[in-house]
Amino acid sequence: QVHLVESGGGSVQSGGSLTLSCKASGTIFNIHNMGWYRQAPGKQREMVASFTSGGHTNYADSVKGRFTITSDIAKNTVYLQMNSLKPEDTAVYYCRAYRVGYYNYWGQGTRVTVSS
Repeated sequence: QVHLVESGGGSVQSGGSLTLSCKASGTIFNIHNMGWYRQAPGKQREMVASFTSGGHTNYADSVKGRFTITSDIAKNTVYLQMNSLKPEDTAVYYCRAYRVGYYNYWGQGTRVTVSS
């Protein structure tokens, strides 16, 4: 019904930048019911950045000031701009479209590796 495809992952040096994209297709829904999650090796999957009601954004404390979530409604795409990357940001990043009682969709993930 809804498909999410992430792209933009890769390998960068500490302090570098990367921008992830999540393209949504299928049944029309509120694109702002979306967010970014990540899962590092041996750790639980965690929320990184998401939209909240009223058009606000929510970030994990570990990425505040470094990551920015944005959207392009016309393109059905959500982005995650990541600056000042650290080795601890290394993880597989997932896009999610979720509304309790209505839907819960995940992308397949895109890998981000930060060295040094």
